Amino acid sequence: MLARRRVIPAADASAFGQVIQRSFIASAEFGRADMVGLYAPIHNEVATSEVLKALLATRRAALYPAVTGDMIEFRRVLDPDMLHRGTYGIPEPDAFCEVVDPDLADLIIVPGIAFDETGKRIGYGKGFYDRALHHLEGKGKLVGFCYDCQVVDAITGEPHDVTMDLLITEKRVIRPRD
Repeated sequence: MLARRRVIPAADASAFGQVIQRSFIASAEFGRADMVGLYAPIHNEVATSEVLKALLATRRAALYPAVTGDMIEFRRVLDPDMLHRGTYGIPEPDAFCEVVDPDLADLIIVPGIAFDETGKRIGYGKGFYDRALHHLEGKGKLVGFCYDCQVVDAITGEPHDVTMDLLITEKRVIRPRD
């Protein structure tokens, strides 16, 4: 699945990412949200920069994860320049950024390698998002951004794997619990 995502041509990934972000920004969920967790994309993941711009333009809070040991904590970002190369080469907020409990976020966009239509997700295997967000499952807060080719028929997950409440691809919006 990683190889499949990595070979998406840059122009297509950019266009798909725009569609996915616009769909999210136009959603009722985003309209109601005052605080949204994002991720800094790597390895051809769906971009989140337009969502950040929309949040900052409307003075809403944007949170990004930062690795601290074997956990992630979410920190508030007021400007894209507050993100710097961090653990695993992934851009993270500076250490001086305000730490915010993820429970306070209205929505958290979660990256992944594969998803299924029931909201199950496979991440990179380190379990950072699973540990940090498992207790938020089923509360309507967890959103997966992915290309449609990343949605598979079924994922056999582990009990600790975090399940998404909403999936957005360039072709569709999936609300697993509807």
